[in-house]
Amino acid sequence: MKIAYFDCGSGISGDMTLGALIDLGAPVEAIQEKLDSLKLPDCRLRTETVKRHGFRATKLHVDFAPEHKHRHLHHIAAMIDGSTLSDRQKDLAHRMFRRLAEAEAKVHGSTIEKVHFHEVGAVDSIADVVGTAIAWDLLCLEGAVASPVTVGSGTIEIAHGRVNVPAPATVELLRGIPISETDVPYELATPTGAAILSTLASGYGPLPTMTIDAVGYGAGSRDLEDRPNVLRVVVGHVSETHRTESEDSHTEQVVVLETDVDNVTGERLGYCQLRLFEAGALDVYLTPLLMKKQRPGSLVTVICRPDKAEALLSILFAETGTLGVRESRVRRRVLPRTVQVVVTAYGPVGGKVATTPEGKQHFSPEYDECVRVARERGVPLEDVQIAAHAAYRSGGSLSAPKTAGE
Repeated sequence: MKIAYFDCGSGISGDMTLGALIDLGAPVEAIQEKLDSLKLPDCRLRTETVKRHGFRATKLHVDFAPEHKHRHLHHIAAMIDGSTLSDRQKDLAHRMFRRLAEAEAKVHGSTIEKVHFHEVGAVDSIADVVGTAIAWDLLCLEGAVASPVTVGSGTIEIAHGRVNVPAPATVELLRGIPISETDVPYELATPTGAAILSTLASGYGPLPTMTIDAVGYGAGSRDLEDRPNVLRVVVGHVSETHRTESEDSHTEQVVVLETDVDNVTGERLGYCQLRLFEAGALDVYLTPLLMKKQRPGSLVTVICRPDKAEALLSILFAETGTLGVRESRVRRRVLPRTVQVVVTAYGPVGGKVATTPEGKQHFSPEYDECVRVARERGVPLEDVQIAAHAAYRSGGSLSAPKTAGE
């Protein structure tokens, strides 16, 4: 398996990432041809070989006509969808910009549909992100791991005024990712770089066991006093016993909301759980607690995708009367799943087929489907579930498998 290792000792930015991938051999002409289909105003990529603290690196420049506009996520999504990028390139670009939108929306108390892209909506940032998606695909990279990210220090000026480093959106994007302390008085990790890294990397730590094929260096804009201002990307192959988790399963970020309550009836908690599921929660569960003053209570835990967090948070406050909710962003690994309908003696029953990293498949009939069939046929629920499993094992499929969620 061909992977990349991001050495972020001097941080990471969009132009450093694309510069490093070009330095690894991604052809600028091919990237430019795809970028041209986005119809960005007079956008041209230009590279030069520079030295940073004595080390050679590729510096990427994005030349473009001046413009005065702010874009929303749907504007950029439409540009990507209307381009000639491959499906894999489009998917990567969409996921990077969605991460940016989720971070900006969280920081500004908005939604991903309404939030304005300021710096990251400019032509050069779009070229950095989309160009990285194109280069990643052209290099046939299958996964990535990274070192802790050096973020820098001091303050910077953004569209909303002067803020401390790392910028608010960068902090959101680096949730769950180890960062490294430094007193370098500059912004070393940018929102664009953080969005790219958090999308591509499935793990963080030292250089993994691998056979190194190539090394690329992408230069930052300035020379730093105490270190080479470069992003080093090491590309190589890992054996089957050292695969990154992205090959075994799909990795995604989810938000976990938690609150402890001791003055809410079971009926109200049940109704709250129902509302949370209806509003898009991936899971909601209650854990019994013994709280202060020996009062019995419940821990309410909600797992959801980042774009649903604000709506579910409002439901928790409204239905439980809690005074506070803990919120954390974690990464979860999900097995590949397909939807399949099997034919039983009681009628068709839908379910999901999950595939383990070893290639084994497990079929689980949908509970609601089994309940529906059991009621219609007047038979015990267990009989329907047993029949569904037997039908799957015997190959009694009514529909071809399709990806879960389609």
